[in-house]
Amino acid sequence: MKPLFKSLLCSLAFLFVISAAISASAAENFYYQLKIYHLKTQQQEDRLDNYLQNAYLPAMHKMGIQHIGVFKPVDRDTADRRVYVLTPFSTWSQLENAGQKLLDDQQYLSNGAEYIDADYKAVPYTRMETIVLRAFPKMPAPAVPNLSASKTDRVYELRSYESATEKYNANKVRMFNIGDEVALFKRLGFNAVFYAEVLAGSHQPNLMYMTTFNNRQDRDAHWNIFSNDPEWKALSAKPEYQHNVSKADIFFLHPTAYSDF
Repeated sequence: MKPLFKSLLCSLAFLFVISAAISASAAENFYYQLKIYHLKTQQQEDRLDNYLQNAYLPAMHKMGIQHIGVFKPVDRDTADRRVYVLTPFSTWSQLENAGQKLLDDQQYLSNGAEYIDADYKAVPYTRMETIVLRAFPKMPAPAVPNLSASKTDRVYELRSYESATEKYNANKVRMFNIGDEVALFKRLGFNAVFYAEVLAGSHQPNLMYMTTFNNRQDRDAHWNIFSNDPEWKALSAKPEYQHNVSKADIFFLHPTAYSDF
């Protein structure tokens, strides 16, 4: 092989590798961390709100994570108060290193001291769940919903679809992506924040997604249209997509005044 031709082949191979690496990086899906705080008292809730608003969100914004959602149930249960915190990460490394970066942030430690340094006799929450998710290829990044209503009127619907086995779960994920259920939701104006498969959590195998509406009436109207849509009827009737959801949990939430979403 002539040196010039060999050099050209090497250059082309190098460019191909670089191009593939850039494409893979650009196509990388977001990872989501969903924390669910369980609280018993208003005092705990006030302390958590103060921590999230004045310590956690500013520190994460400083890291370049601009959109963090903080939500509370529409129908409050005073026996089990809940706060949902959704943090999107553009890479796995960003998620993995966020905790240490928080501990290295002196302003965060100062602003969040009441929560961070709470005594075991005055804990800021009863229990905390953490769910880790990976965005679907059809919606690889989160979206801030385009809603006209005030935050106090908005309804955010978080859904968890459990499946009987991992294979059925993969089938439902495929229905959203290959079957284009994500595109169907988009066409009908569901204003999704995210669609994702659960990598770690207490209800596996499952997937989760969040759609948003101006109010409850707006939500009901959208779902009525969805259930009667010819494309949905055709998709849900396909033999390959049968029995892929064994349990569906629906949570109606509203964003806090300081939530980015």
